[in-house]
Amino acid sequence: MTVQTRQLRVTVTGARLDVVIDRPQARNALSLETLHELEMVFTRFADVPDLNVAVLTGAGDRAFAAGGDLKELNHHRSEAQAGALFDAGCAALDAVRRFPLPVVAALNGVALGGGAELAMACDFRLAAVHAAIGFVQAQLAITTGFAGIADLQAAVGPRKAMGMMLSARVFKAPEAEAQGLFDAVAGESEPLEALVSRFLAPILERPPALVRDIKAVARAGRDPQRRAAIAEEERARFIRAWMSEEHWAAAERLLARRS
Repeated sequence: MTVQTRQLRVTVTGARLDVVIDRPQARNALSLETLHELEMVFTRFADVPDLNVAVLTGAGDRAFAAGGDLKELNHHRSEAQAGALFDAGCAALDAVRRFPLPVVAALNGVALGGGAELAMACDFRLAAVHAAIGFVQAQLAITTGFAGIADLQAAVGPRKAMGMMLSARVFKAPEAEAQGLFDAVAGESEPLEALVSRFLAPILERPPALVRDIKAVARAGRDPQRRAAIAEEERARFIRAWMSEEHWAAAERLLARRS
């Protein structure tokens, strides 16, 4: 079964759910519509009984998700619009985080800014050899916009997470794996799907109810109150940074380079 929305391509094959961000012409950038559709899909399929796993990727071979869609979001200049953007991103990523089955991000290219946050919201990250990831928000004079800092901290620790945010570095696949951002990287001539299939094999062998139980136990180890407190402060700081003159100047420079 395949379902095509305006921004996503969704396929169910046996016990596997595939969600593809289908905006290759925009490097799979995350518009508000994309975020709303991600929330809708991961909410809608949460109760499908025979699924074991979800795989999230981007169309093409250039980008998993190259951040927020600046062409759209550059027009969101009020405090209310900044808050609505944060809330939409947080809701989309929370739907991924709460999904009752493992969610695997298959990084077919770069994951930048909000795209990096989306990748880190998944349970596992598998990467093509040419993939890369970067929390580059500081280049736009903003903080994390989709409540993603807690996921980064969980993966690498608070100190390294702060360093990655301040440096705004983009990590190529081998270094990203060494830093704990990627779980596995495909071989030099290995297709990404071959790595994904190999990784999924033991998950697909388990009874669906057991997979749900294991995911639930794993999620119970996280502190939801701590995440909520971090997200509340993160939202306020994101709005303040989004409204700054430095952010708008940086966004205009980036858009000028891309045009």
